[in-house]
Amino acid sequence: MKNHLVHILILLLFSSCGIKKSMQHRPDLSGLEAIDTTRIKHSDSLYSLGRNQLYQNDLGVWEMYLEGNALERGVAHGSLGRELIHHQENAFMSKLEEMVPSDNYRGFLKTFVSWFNRKLYLHVSEEYKQEIYGVSRYGLEKYDDFAPGYIRMLYFHGAHDIGHALQDLMLVGCTSFAAWDGKTSDGELLIGRNFDFYAGDDFGEQKIAAFVKPDNGHRFMMYTWGGMIGALSGMNMQGITVTINAGKSRMPLVAKTPISLLAREILQYAGSIEEAIAIAKKRDVFVSESIMIGSGEEKRTVLIEVSPGNFGVYEVENRDQLVCSNHFQSAAYSTDKNNKLTREESHTQYRFDRMQQLLDQEKKLNPETAVQILRDRQGQDGSSIGMGNEKAINQLLAHHGIVFKPSERKVWVSSNPYQMGEFIHYDLKQVFSKFKNGPVKSSVATKELNIAKSDFLQTKQYQDYEAFRKLESEVKRAINGGSSVTKAKARKLIKLNPNFWEAWYLAGKIYYDQEEYKKALIHFKQARKREITTVPDLKEVEKMIRKSSRKI
Repeated sequence: MKNHLVHILILLLFSSCGIKKSMQHRPDLSGLEAIDTTRIKHSDSLYSLGRNQLYQNDLGVWEMYLEGNALERGVAHGSLGRELIHHQENAFMSKLEEMVPSDNYRGFLKTFVSWFNRKLYLHVSEEYKQEIYGVSRYGLEKYDDFAPGYIRMLYFHGAHDIGHALQDLMLVGCTSFAAWDGKTSDGELLIGRNFDFYAGDDFGEQKIAAFVKPDNGHRFMMYTWGGMIGALSGMNMQGITVTINAGKSRMPLVAKTPISLLAREILQYAGSIEEAIAIAKKRDVFVSESIMIGSGEEKRTVLIEVSPGNFGVYEVENRDQLVCSNHFQSAAYSTDKNNKLTREESHTQYRFDRMQQLLDQEKKLNPETAVQILRDRQGQDGSSIGMGNEKAINQLLAHHGIVFKPSERKVWVSSNPYQMGEFIHYDLKQVFSKFKNGPVKSSVATKELNIAKSDFLQTKQYQDYEAFRKLESEVKRAINGGSSVTKAKARKLIKLNPNFWEAWYLAGKIYYDQEEYKKALIHFKQARKREITTVPDLKEVEKMIRKSSRKI
């Protein structure tokens, strides 16, 4: 009864805090009615709308070309990619329903989200609000009860940030690196990153290599998904690259500028590192993030480290490589308690150190060796830490891996699964040249420069991991729901992924719930012997060891 009263009081508070104004807000829509919305379907893999187009290559990646002003780009994105947008919306909302199965709590969540995002529209530029509005015209009406299409699309652009703020809600941990001068085969800047944002398997199925020619700013590419106009990984024609890595954040009280839209602004408008820094300083953010900026012309890479109350820039001195995981490195955060805590208790420092090891093992990096590093599944010193361990550079979970050679405007993007599929090569100079004369009826990739898929995909170990992931998800749902799980599944978890601490931990939970405390204790102790991901995870395992011991 007390909890219900608390919820009622909170709802009353929320309803009086300016939600209505934000829900009714719309950007300037002048000229919208004159925009062509007619999509022409040439085949199941090729659509065009005026000079804009969407093409699916033979590796399943969609190649999108957009041009014009904000409304024109948004409408073209929405019309061309409507099925991709629907797929992502269904995947995202299904994940939400899985995480919050109660109708009552989803209703509460809806109210909370609208309150939390009540000032979001004040921190998004008119240009990007117009582009998002154009996309939103093609959203699924069935989700309008959660929020109207345009407002919902605004919310989706802040989901990455909220996921970071809530820790392990929809992410693991991204890792990136840059190398230049004596560390690369030709001395030019080379950048690689894994993007580990996760909102379910369905969410990561479809990927878009978007090539954009805006009416204002620089032409650019970014790797994204249907409905997403923010930048997660991208490069512009000035040779500026942008990637984002989450930092430790307190739970914010109100949404401000989504990081992906800040990254997009840098991608579209920055021609140098100094210009990127100036753009970042103008925006108020609501979570902590490292934004890695590379410049092919300057042969430099810096980390712009932003948070609600602080700002720093980090650049290595007298070195030819830079590593970024999920903690800050600039002097501005040297005494930051949240940053110190995340280094001590999470897997960010472990991945940082492993990346340093991998870079040190390579005398001269090239795109192929960069991809090899992004695919590394081992722990420090090459130890076996189990498949899917968050301490690995490659956690077999990434939405994508990507490699940039910005001085030549070249980029390689991963195809499914994870970052283990073939890396597709695009030369931005060639790509934008091909789109000059209207729709291109074939892939704009330079296939002969693609990097082959990982041999790991042909192994029994990979098949075992795929089976493990499905079983792990099933077992977690059952345990969390209070359902019984057979001991055969406990044995199978371990057989499929014997070096992973969580396989042993979940098996221990199964035995514990069935009151077989000796077997539970054995399995929890085995979990303790393996590389456990975080300090909170370690404490949980040690707690279950104590509880099992007391039951014997």
